[in-house]
Amino acid sequence: MQSAATVLGVLRERGRRHLPCDELYRQLFNPQLYLLAYGRIYANHGAMTPGVTPETVDGMSQRKIGRIIEAMRHERYRFHPVRRVHIPKKNGKTRPLGLPTWSDKLVGEVVRLLLEAYYEPTFSDRSHGFRPRRGCHTALREVAHTWTGTSWFIEGDIADCFGSLDHQVLLSILGEKIHDQRFLRLVRNMLSAGYLEDWKWGATLSGAPQGGVASPILSNIYLHRLDEFVETVLIPECTRGERRARNPAYLELQNLLAKARRRGDRAEARALRQRMVSLPSSDPNDPSYRRLRYVRYADDHLLGFTGPKAEAEQIKRRLAGFLRDELKLELSQEKTLITHARTRAARFLGYEITTQHNDTKKTGRYRRVNGQIALRVPRDVIKAKCEPYLARGKPAKRTELTNGSDHAIVATFGAVFRGIVQYYLLAGDVFRLHRLQWVMETSMLKTLAGKHRSTVTKMAAKHKARIDTLAGTRVCFEARIERKNRKPLVARFGGIPLQQQRSAKITDHRPVWVDYPHKELITRLLADTCEVCGATGDVQVHHVRALADLARAGWPPSDWARVMLDRRRKTLVACEACHDRIHTSRTARSHTL
Repeated sequence: MQSAATVLGVLRERGRRHLPCDELYRQLFNPQLYLLAYGRIYANHGAMTPGVTPETVDGMSQRKIGRIIEAMRHERYRFHPVRRVHIPKKNGKTRPLGLPTWSDKLVGEVVRLLLEAYYEPTFSDRSHGFRPRRGCHTALREVAHTWTGTSWFIEGDIADCFGSLDHQVLLSILGEKIHDQRFLRLVRNMLSAGYLEDWKWGATLSGAPQGGVASPILSNIYLHRLDEFVETVLIPECTRGERRARNPAYLELQNLLAKARRRGDRAEARALRQRMVSLPSSDPNDPSYRRLRYVRYADDHLLGFTGPKAEAEQIKRRLAGFLRDELKLELSQEKTLITHARTRAARFLGYEITTQHNDTKKTGRYRRVNGQIALRVPRDVIKAKCEPYLARGKPAKRTELTNGSDHAIVATFGAVFRGIVQYYLLAGDVFRLHRLQWVMETSMLKTLAGKHRSTVTKMAAKHKARIDTLAGTRVCFEARIERKNRKPLVARFGGIPLQQQRSAKITDHRPVWVDYPHKELITRLLADTCEVCGATGDVQVHHVRALADLARAGWPPSDWARVMLDRRRKTLVACEACHDRIHTSRTARSHTL
């Protein structure tokens, strides 16, 4: 039996060499892949959330993997309908979210591993969503560094992309390279399993369920057709000329300058030089020069075009036609815009993107700022981020946090502020977040003052600290929990220099390629020994959402709870008898409480 790393490595090599896959379904009989998948998703918050059945990650065992593999061998495995819930969107509408059962999540992760290993080497470099070592920042850096001179932005957004993926189109795309009908039938069953909403079954005639483990890789495979169309058709057709033609007015002044220097007329040469600096050296309206650039993150894509607006509108129409005719998708008319790059800003991944133009700003002797791409923090984003911490236009305390410790309050405010700042470090005007910093800092101090019935001034004096950063010493606020013979726990708010970092990089929170023996939980499960009584054979893994649940359950803790608290692990490998006793004692304790 091959290891998971070997299987995925072979698939990556076949994908890199564009070789078809004939026996992909047989890999679903390999328990190593299920252990790898388990090690990757057991810590997700959704692992303890049930679907249409009570099954969760709790009670995971090698026997359960064996049952899934046995069903796969005889092609008896069937996906359950997902439990559908609705989550709010920014525009006031809701988005359906599917919650699969644990077994379906595990199989979905195995399918995702196999598909990602095979297709990842074939994906476009201009695709950045749901991919290893790529994310929002890699897409934004590509725009900032390589889109110089862009005249028009075409902002593309596909209406209800995940819910509109055509199953037949998707399966035909998969069938071009995967010649294993059993695997394709499994994917078809996963897509058409349906959903339960208010205990009523509904059919899924199109789309991949949001919340499904394999949905991101399936959407990337689907939209790779769009990447290929733009890269092989639109970009070659809309790209002309090696470089712009020289500006005739600039050339005329250049000739006059050369004559003045030969005559020795320094005053005339100086005046001509000043006039030359105010003109572009190349012709901005050169009809023989065109450029089209493209980047995509999930269903959001952005095109940058250098040329007239009429041609930009034609590109938009061709893009909409390809999506409609080939992929059965529709561009959102509300969100698909053509934006003039110098006078307005395009919105992409939460940033404002514009092309700079300033005839007065010079770097050295030249106006190097012209044509450069600028990333900015949208003002409405700052206003929206400040809103939860304001009351009647002024910073106010967060009453719901006053029952927590000082450490918890500072940590909560600090984590939110740190995440926002780190995301917008690519922006040239990240300093505008000083407004958000002041609002959150004042709200935090008022929350601490309300907790201790004190004043903001006293709380600031109590928690103020100075730290050294790469930009020098900064003032921040800290809350500490001292621990005997151990380093103190430190929560911190602020102390982050609000300065642009062009090399800032935040990739999507996704696991890297790591084989399962590196996961400590998998090693404990394969040891096949109960960590409570020491019995061997047929063990299961007990999971809890948080260790704080065990601490609140009562004191002194039971023997199994003490093992988990001492190890600071939210998992416990137990035999069947001990696992049943754990659930019996937890049920009895919850009824008592």
